[in-house]
Amino acid sequence: MRILLVEDNRDLGEAVEGRLKREGHSVDWVRDGEAALSFAVGDNFDAVILDLMLPGRDGISVISELRRSGRDVPILVVTARSEIDDKVSLLDMGADDYLVKPFDLRELQARLRALMRRPAGQTTSMLVVGDLTMDLAGHTVQLAGRAVELGRREFRLLEILLSRAGQVVSKDRLMAQLFSIDEEVAVNALELYVSRLRRKIEGASVEIITVRGIGYLARHVEPDLCNDGQVGHAG
Repeated sequence: MRILLVEDNRDLGEAVEGRLKREGHSVDWVRDGEAALSFAVGDNFDAVILDLMLPGRDGISVISELRRSGRDVPILVVTARSEIDDKVSLLDMGADDYLVKPFDLRELQARLRALMRRPAGQTTSMLVVGDLTMDLAGHTVQLAGRAVELGRREFRLLEILLSRAGQVVSKDRLMAQLFSIDEEVAVNALELYVSRLRRKIEGASVEIITVRGIGYLARHVEPDLCNDGQVGHAG
């Protein structure tokens, strides 16, 4: 996922950012409400982790402004407030879920996975396409029952493509989801990850197709129809 983290506490921010990046997510961390709005309105994120008590503009104001602007990005609020009225108000206002500080980072990750399953209609952390099975919680991949070892970005790339199987995912979107804004990487870095991933899932009933000038798509095919992933397109 590409995640916007809005947290002014340096220790907590570093802990959350580090944990999510180790899991292969792309994280952009800002520390005040105005920056949060600027980033969230001006770019595409898969989720926002939002502290309520922020300098300049508080989290409640950020939620209200994002929803008024038509942004439907999932928002996970983290707050020290434990009164039930605050929680109900947050959900009514447009937040999708909340965590009360202090919280376990594993629970944060589980809440994020649950938020991302909703739009796709998924009910579990298992993602199955053809003979490929991904356990998003356990961070494992199996091909016809055999374990496939993937690096963290290879894993996230496969997750993005399989979760949108049959749909073209643009190179720009993939770059944004795999790499943070502060990482200076060229498009050929994405092509390298795609090439590695293709080799590691070779023989699967899922192929990754290059759509020239646009991006990539994953699709399930019958084994005897599988090819090298270059159906009428290259590069």
